[in-house]
Amino acid sequence: MSKVIIGIHGLANKPKKSVLEKWWKSAIQEGLAKTCGMPDAVFEFDMVCWADLLYLHSLHNEQGFEFDDLFNTEPYIEATEELNDYDAGLVDMVRIGGSSLLGGLADLARQRLGTDGLASAILQRHLKDLDFYYDTNREILNRAEPKTMQLARMVLQADLIEALERHRGKEIMLIAHSMGTIIAYDVLRDLGQREPDYRLAQLATIGSPLGLPYVRRMIGGERDAVRTPSVVRGAWVNYWDRRDVVAIDGHLRDDFSANRDGVRVVDDLVENAYVGLSKEPNYHKSYGYLRAPEVSRNIKAFLDT
Repeated sequence: MSKVIIGIHGLANKPKKSVLEKWWKSAIQEGLAKTCGMPDAVFEFDMVCWADLLYLHSLHNEQGFEFDDLFNTEPYIEATEELNDYDAGLVDMVRIGGSSLLGGLADLARQRLGTDGLASAILQRHLKDLDFYYDTNREILNRAEPKTMQLARMVLQADLIEALERHRGKEIMLIAHSMGTIIAYDVLRDLGQREPDYRLAQLATIGSPLGLPYVRRMIGGERDAVRTPSVVRGAWVNYWDRRDVVAIDGHLRDDFSANRDGVRVVDDLVENAYVGLSKEPNYHKSYGYLRAPEVSRNIKAFLDT
């Protein structure tokens, strides 16, 4: 059976789909080359992208236009430092007890990142993303029916549903980042209701906000249980960097119960070593997660089996 990796990003503005797809695949290939000794890894990759539905203009990297607000200061850049496994000797925060989305989260984020301004900016942006996604009155252009409006949540989910249908019959590894993990979770739960026999080989979440109490309350209010989607038959691995403010409660295993096949999320701490053009680290960036050694070894295992 042929295999495919499907990537799904968050709600922030992005470069054009062709560029983003190329960069995600490059980050995966970099990790496979440096960690797994696979310098010429070939695999099918498909990017679910909807930034064009949310933003009039894409991010760009045109030289001479660095002053433009849409200039992308965080493109894919090959790591200059060695890619390292997570050091268990670091002071990590495996559990964030008693945090709430609107309570002490900002203070915890500032402690985690060590930069008040950056932490607050990232938090504020993703709080808005959550409001956007769960807003029952929010409508955007419907890709399937141009010039018509539809509930934003349904439009965003439709792109992933279409991709899963396009690759039906293949072994699929779905890698979801940031707000994309919430969209992927909802799509997979609904898919399990419609098609109980559907099989997804693996779900990998990176930099996920699924552990936030607000998100878990929304899931619990809409569904019978907060659990692994039934269509995930192989594994669900959740990767998080302890400094990633969006994944401030990245320990999902205690929050999501097993599905009927006994598949339960496995949490894996990694070091997201991404550094952008400004030389500032971004512990939430997808490229840093995609080339982390723990993620690379998992991708290799998926491609090899």
